[in-house]
Amino acid sequence: AIEEKHMSTSWSALGVPERIVAGLLARDITSPFPVQAATLPDALQGHDICGKAPTGSGKTLAFGIALALKVEKSKPGRPQGLVLVPTRELAAQVAKEVSMLCSGSDIRVAAVYGGAGYGPQVKAARAASIVVATPGRLEDLIKRRDLDLGAVAVAVIDEADRMADMGFMPAVKRIMRAVSKNRQTLLFSATLDGDVDALIKEFQNSPKRHHIAAAENAGEIDHLFWNVGREDRTRMVAEIATHYERAIVFCRTKHGSDRLAKNLDSMGMTTCVIHGNRSQAQREKALEQFRRGKATVMVATDVAARGIHIDAVPVVIHFDLPEDPKDYIHRSGRTGRAGQKGVVISLIDKSMRRSTGQLTKGMKFEVNYVDPDFEAIVVPTKPVRPGEIGTVKALALSRA
Repeated sequence: AIEEKHMSTSWSALGVPERIVAGLLARDITSPFPVQAATLPDALQGHDICGKAPTGSGKTLAFGIALALKVEKSKPGRPQGLVLVPTRELAAQVAKEVSMLCSGSDIRVAAVYGGAGYGPQVKAARAASIVVATPGRLEDLIKRRDLDLGAVAVAVIDEADRMADMGFMPAVKRIMRAVSKNRQTLLFSATLDGDVDALIKEFQNSPKRHHIAAAENAGEIDHLFWNVGREDRTRMVAEIATHYERAIVFCRTKHGSDRLAKNLDSMGMTTCVIHGNRSQAQREKALEQFRRGKATVMVATDVAARGIHIDAVPVVIHFDLPEDPKDYIHRSGRTGRAGQKGVVISLIDKSMRRSTGQLTKGMKFEVNYVDPDFEAIVVPTKPVRPGEIGTVKALALSRA
């Protein structure tokens, strides 16, 4: 597919009605990003969409607007809109975004995911016209006969490559086979080969293909590799977080995440933690604390590398580098979202240089190992106030 560059257009020109445009403008989302400008016209005309789009490109808004405009109020337990996502956090965030787009209508949206009680989710899902779900919990509700997907008119498969990586593809196929054959399918993925290509061939009908160029959407990201000894890493994280006023820090293990957060707290930082041993309620509380500025440092394992969407994160820190290049890219994608600038700082001991070179081989940036230099990096011109987090243009970055 041809890479699609930025298209100068307006929401109204794409066919978005005034009630939704007004809501977007109220959130300072004044014009569409390329993935929205490219896919919305085809989606609103009823075509299947196959979108190759990087994380942070704005695809949630693209398919969310399509759902809000094409789905009608449903009968109990028979939703007309379905969104499949790989993680609990993403399910909750996508549901929140789509709910805002449906504001003022009688369309209800529910999030369905594991790690939480069935009762409230079943009640919400049966009353919803749009269900945002992780595959495992959705299959449970189908087996329990709480939901019937036979009336689904618009199905969205989001982050299809991530679901393939996590082993969810068999469940995704079973779910899609339970969906009405007379449906529209919108698929978004960072890659379109292998299992994702098989998914496209089986479940999409002559899809309109759109390849969104990463450079146009992901903002400007500086990848820095700082020489920092292992014994100095915690102090350096505190200095970076203080300099930027908020940061996401990735560790390799759950225990390491807890230990780092405890050490940062003892240094006067305010932290929150996300990893696999945290309950869903604890994860949601941590996300909310970080969004609202009550915690300035989020410490996380790779469970958050693709499962969270928070705009206006100025810096991502790799306290421990991941083993997989994909995880490096997805961790780093928590900054520089929706056209903003961002910085990724990896803390590298000299003994790590060989493995770092292997990890970053083939990536589209130069790896230079330098001593920490706060004068040479971008910093926010002003702090982000609570209430601005999550808006598209809330954070302006410039050279210090």
